[in-house]
Amino acid sequence: MKFVNLTPHALTVKGFGILPASGTIARVSTVRVQLGERHGVRVTLQNLGQVEGLPAPQADTTFVVSAMVLDALKRQAAQVGSSRAGADVFAPDTGADAIRENGQIVAVLGLVC
Repeated sequence: MKFVNLTPHALTVKGFGILPASGTIARVSTVRVQLGERHGVRVTLQNLGQVEGLPAPQADTTFVVSAMVLDALKRQAAQVGSSRAGADVFAPDTGADAIRENGQIVAVLGLVC
């Protein structure tokens, strides 16, 4: 079993080790429409699009993506009726028990789906 980290930075999983960034980043495309201004501040509607940069499934491979990408996969699954989330795609568990230093996450205890 191997892990492929599709986030832009290395990820430390306590008790496992470091998952280096693979160099490929899975992202969610966005479509932005400027709506106008509110009290002199630009207001833009942002709609999330498709996931980009996620490789096809590979035997014995787990892909680690950002929580935003994982959420987009789940949203897309609701539309098409199938999902890779929880099958071969997971995100770092950045919940309350993530290890933080000066407010920044330095390690996670596991992955979420």
